[in-house]
Amino acid sequence: MIVIDPASPVPPFEQLRAQLARRVQDRTLAVGTRLPAIRRLAADLGLAANTVGRAYRELEEAGLIETRGAAGSFVSAADVKGRERARRAAAEFAAVVTRAGIDTDEAVRIVRAALADGSTG
Repeated sequence: MIVIDPASPVPPFEQLRAQLARRVQDRTLAVGTRLPAIRRLAADLGLAANTVGRAYRELEEAGLIETRGAAGSFVSAADVKGRERARRAAAEFAAVVTRAGIDTDEAVRIVRAALADGSTG
């Protein structure tokens, strides 16, 4: 169940985006699951259609959902591919770290700093 907290300092579109992203990533929403229509979800949550539309656009840009015209929006398989790319990149990073003689704690700090900075390399 999606819950939007109107008292939260986090904008409603971001609350919605984050909750849906979490459900896609933890597989609560399986690949191929059809999401509610924008207008219907907006009405159900008491939000403007543009707010839901923005959350859906950001999820699509992240590769978590895909829109198929009039058929609607669906959980994308791209997330599965993205996770596999991340696993491969992690294995490559581990190999570099090992060759460079960097210990595990420092390697984790490097990754955390990169994630915090939004580094894309």
